[in-house]
Amino acid sequence: MRAEYDVIVVGAGPAGSTAARIAAKECDVLLVEKRQEIGEPVRCAEGVPLVKTPSVFHESFAHYVKPDPKWIASEVRAFRCITPDGTAVTISGEMLGVEEPLGLVLERKLFDRQLAKDAARAGVDVVTHTRATGLIRDDSVVRGVRFKRRGDEFEVHSKLTIGADGVESQVGRWGGINTTLRLKDIETCAQYHAANVEMPDDTLDFYFGSEAPSGYAWAFPKGDGSANIGLGVLGTKADAKKPIEYLKDFMKRHFPDGQPLELMVGGAPVSEGLATIVRDGLMLVGDAARHTQPVTGGGVIPALEGGTIAGTVACKAVRQNDVSTHVLREYETAWNARFGKSNKRSYKIKEAIINLSDEELNRIGRVFCDVRPEELNVRGLTKRLLKRDPRLMLMLRHLL
Repeated sequence: MRAEYDVIVVGAGPAGSTAARIAAKECDVLLVEKRQEIGEPVRCAEGVPLVKTPSVFHESFAHYVKPDPKWIASEVRAFRCITPDGTAVTISGEMLGVEEPLGLVLERKLFDRQLAKDAARAGVDVVTHTRATGLIRDDSVVRGVRFKRRGDEFEVHSKLTIGADGVESQVGRWGGINTTLRLKDIETCAQYHAANVEMPDDTLDFYFGSEAPSGYAWAFPKGDGSANIGLGVLGTKADAKKPIEYLKDFMKRHFPDGQPLELMVGGAPVSEGLATIVRDGLMLVGDAARHTQPVTGGGVIPALEGGTIAGTVACKAVRQNDVSTHVLREYETAWNARFGKSNKRSYKIKEAIINLSDEELNRIGRVFCDVRPEELNVRGLTKRLLKRDPRLMLMLRHLL
């Protein structure tokens, strides 16, 4: 490491590695990861969409990264939403008239490392096992980062710092950005990677109801009879029973023969975006900026998009020798233009879903369990709802 760089990126997840790689086109960049191994531990169900969904994502995963068979565990051609009484609503690529896979289940360890390798090949200096301990500030302007590595403390100066340090982001707080999450806007998640799991190799299963209070449970196939099986519990629903206990009960009920091989735990923001994600000399990306999909907590595509925009704006700011909030706000504006509207809509949907009882979820399942392809639009779904259970219309107005 040198004593000074144009850009320092703290955190080598998808957002940080992408921002570093893009910024390296015109800047000297340092990418720092606190863990010994990039990609460890996995805090993700590992599913990503391949089909554009303008109401949620403007671009597919393949727009940002060329999928590599080495880090693809399975191809997704259908997904099922399963209500507490076992009713399943299935949506397949065939129903949507889509021949290619709807999505992928990744090997995130390999995927994250590939993004970091791509950043290194672009000229980024990549350093692991190094923890950020604070920011260097000149009045209100961020001028670099303080680090600690194997007991040694040191400083690295920069023109611009990008915080990509995840849901627990300290960089944002150190920089004066309010990153506080309300209890109802964060989920505590627990996930097993398990063997001996019987489920289709090409289908994602989502389980809704009180088994995962005000969140949802999932089972994502990873091939060879294995799967990621997990759930999230909202902070407002946390009680004496821990998420891992909910997960154990869920496994016993749905996958009694499953054998856990690995346990992963962590938090996921399910909030609207932060009011601001920039300060003089500082930008936040990925989970640190609360750039996730509020209904699912999914963050890979928002991370890739946010990292791309942030890296581009970083180049411009350094080239102009102006890292003021005024210049960096171009990143914030571009993000909101791409995701702001869909993020707010998704947040309303999340708020509607978490208030549904098990019986109401069962009623929804019974209405839509045999939905036909030609009904997969707002008009068709509304017509079916009015015909089958009109009392649900008021309850589901945000979903439709």
